[in-house]
Amino acid sequence: MPGASSFHQRVAADKRAAILAAAAALFGTRGFARTSLAQIATAAQVSRATLFKQFATKDALFDAIVEQAWTPQALSTAQLDPTDPEAGLRALGTAYAEVIGRPATVGLFRLVIAEAPSSPELGRRQFDLGKLPFFEEVRGYFAAAADAGSLDVPDATVAATQLLGMISTFVLWPRMFLLDWDPEPAAVAQAVEEAVLTTLARYGEQ
Repeated sequence: MPGASSFHQRVAADKRAAILAAAAALFGTRGFARTSLAQIATAAQVSRATLFKQFATKDALFDAIVEQAWTPQALSTAQLDPTDPEAGLRALGTAYAEVIGRPATVGLFRLVIAEAPSSPELGRRQFDLGKLPFFEEVRGYFAAAADAGSLDVPDATVAATQLLGMISTFVLWPRMFLLDWDPEPAAVAQAVEEAVLTTLARYGEQ
């Protein structure tokens, strides 16, 4: 029955969410290497069989956490108009600020930094599965805007690095050192706006 199928899908989705939340919390407090799948199952209040059905290994679970943390709530670069770079860059910057301001994303950064001496591959996987795909979306938009003639961008990689760097300097990096750093939404929006205006001043068609 369709209703029964939908119910089972919701149950499975709820259990998956509980597993991801429990794993992220335990990785953050105990560390990746010192956390077992059995401990995660207990914390998520699911059976080991349920956990193994969704995540066969701890690495697969970590990868799922990364992908979840780096997925914007609302971003489709295919729908961004390359001939309106002000609106496009604002949308990209807002999505980036939302992603890197999440407690889950901040926790991932802290985790990979803390685990770097013993598990350097975690940083590489976060970069490859999380940061790099997002960065490529932004770089691709700069390239499209340059092709459309709405921006004068000699190097789309450099331009994307500059835009995202201006935003992360305010939104993300203070959180690595200051546990009480939690700027108001208006302050985050202003940081994004200033980054966009600075980018347009540098690369906008005169």
